[in-house]
Amino acid sequence: MSNGEALNINTATAAEIDGIAQLKGHGFEIVRYREERGGFSDLRQLDEVPGLTGKADGLDGTITIGDA
Repeated sequence: MSNGEALNINTATAAEIDGIAQLKGHGFEIVRYREERGGFSDLRQLDEVPGLTGKADGLDGTITIGDA
């Protein structure tokens, strides 16, 4: 994020999520997963999104869960 704030993974659009290099191309899947399950309560849940296992490691401070 250009403004230094962490991106809220529970409210971000697919395009915003795709703007993070490690998550590029997975924005649609993250949003779909979030909508099906009512949001994320822990960043480790990103490992449950198809194709994302381990890709969100080290993104603390870049993304946050905010409010589900």
